[in-house]
Amino acid sequence: MKVCGMTGIDQVRRLDAMGVEFAGFIFYPRSPRFVGKFDLDPEALRRERLQVNRVGVFVDAPLDELLRAVDTWRLHMVQLHGDESPRYCEKVSSHVTTVKAFRVAPDDDLGWKTHSYREAVDMYLFDSVGVSYGGNGTRFDWKAVEGRTFGKPWFLSGGIGPEDAGAVAEVAAARKELFAIDVNSRFESSPGVKDMASLEAFRKRLTAGSPVK
Repeated sequence: MKVCGMTGIDQVRRLDAMGVEFAGFIFYPRSPRFVGKFDLDPEALRRERLQVNRVGVFVDAPLDELLRAVDTWRLHMVQLHGDESPRYCEKVSSHVTTVKAFRVAPDDDLGWKTHSYREAVDMYLFDSVGVSYGGNGTRFDWKAVEGRTFGKPWFLSGGIGPEDAGAVAEVAAARKELFAIDVNSRFESSPGVKDMASLEAFRKRLTAGSPVK
């Protein structure tokens, strides 16, 4: 499971303690969860030596800026959530494991949307269309991934909430390439402040019924 929009070191410690595999840190200045708006020191985070993997989320960032953040924050993975070209993604993936996010609209042909990125990135992420690049709290129609083989592992994102553990388990059982789920705004009391009790309860329900991370 990936919990995105992390803004405090104490909450990252708690994710690590409950066995969450991925913590997402948003490097998009227009996001209400932008790490630059919070007191989160990358050096202090590195000293923690936590097992949870650090994922940096970027939206159309200049390449040199992104690579500096990868180095400063010792990111294990990068998620590209904007309109990045395959060529740009290829440059990023030569440095760090790279996930390309796709916002799924009704009647989208995901095979067509993803095909030019297949050689450029390591994984995909499917999210909902909304007014912002992620964190909209709405779910896309999961029928869009039914019967699909993308040739890569992928994350399921977009408005997943505490009540969705059973539905996520069903998706995982039917789709072998589903690597992990991504949660964010539906588990918050305010932007960047996670409801840790709700996250822990959700994770327990999810892992009891599904092999998905």
